Amino acid sequence: MMSNSRLLWSSMTVTAALMLSACSQPADETTDTNADAPAAETTGKTIRIATEGAYPPFNYTNADGSLAGFDIDVANALCDQMQAKCEIVAQDWDGIIPGLLAQKYDAVIAGMSITAERQEKVDFSEPYFANTMVWLTNTDGGFDPMAIKDATLGGQRSTTPGAYLQDNYEGKEGNTVQLYDNYDNAYLDLKSGRSDAVLAEKVSAKSWLAENAAGFGIVGDEIDNDDNIAIAVRKGDSLKADFDKALSEIRSNGELARLEQMNFGQ
Repeated sequence: MMSNSRLLWSSMTVTAALMLSACSQPADETTDTNADAPAAETTGKTIRIATEGAYPPFNYTNADGSLAGFDIDVANALCDQMQAKCEIVAQDWDGIIPGLLAQKYDAVIAGMSITAERQEKVDFSEPYFANTMVWLTNTDGGFDPMAIKDATLGGQRSTTPGAYLQDNYEGKEGNTVQLYDNYDNAYLDLKSGRSDAVLAEKVSAKSWLAENAAGFGIVGDEIDNDDNIAIAVRKGDSLKADFDKALSEIRSNGELARLEQMNFGQ
C-alpha cells in the first residue's frame, strides 16, 4: 500500500499530464469547423429582394415578365451562398427605398449607388460594383463635352448622374436638364432629337448602344465620380452582415467576376 504522500504525488502527476495533453492538442482540432457555414438566421430563410426591372444590363424585364440582369444574378448567387431562398420583385425606382422602409421587401439590389442622402435612410452592404459615367450623344459632332452650352441634357431621376447634371449644368450656360423615370425614356428622347446628350452609367450606355449604334456613341472621357453600387437594407438590419459575408465569399471564389463578364463583357 502506498503512503499518503506517495499517493498524493502520483495523483498530482497524472493530473498534470492530462492538463499538458489537453493544452498541446493541434489548433485545428479546437477550431470551429462551422466557420465557413452560412449564418443560422439565413439558412432556409426567404429573403424578399426588390429591383427596378428597367435598368439594363443591371436589371430588366423580359417579354415573359421575368426579371434578369446582373443584379438578379448577384442576388441569386448571394442567396445560394447564404443557403437562403431569393424572392425577387420589381419596384418603380422612385418608390424603391420607401418600399424597403415600409417592409414590402427585405433588401434592394438594383444598381443603387451609395450616397450620403440615402445613407441617412438605409444601411448599405460593401460595394459589389463600381460605376463611371459617360456622355451618350449623336456622333454628328454637334455635342462637345468640353464646352456644353445651350444644350438639353437627359438623365434618370434620383440617380448619381441625374444629380451630377443638376449640380453642374441646370440653368448654366443656357443648358436645360431633363430627368426621366428611367433611362429607356431618356434614350428615346435622345434618339428622337428632343435632347442633345444623355449622361449615364457606362454599362447602361454600352447596353443601349449594342442595339442603337447607328449614329450614336460615347464621346469624351469617362467621368469617375466615386460611384459605388451596393445592397440597401433597413437601418440596423443584421442582413447587412450576412450580405457582406456572402459578397466576400463570391468575390474570393471568382463568382462575382464571372457574373460581371457574363453581363458586361470586357
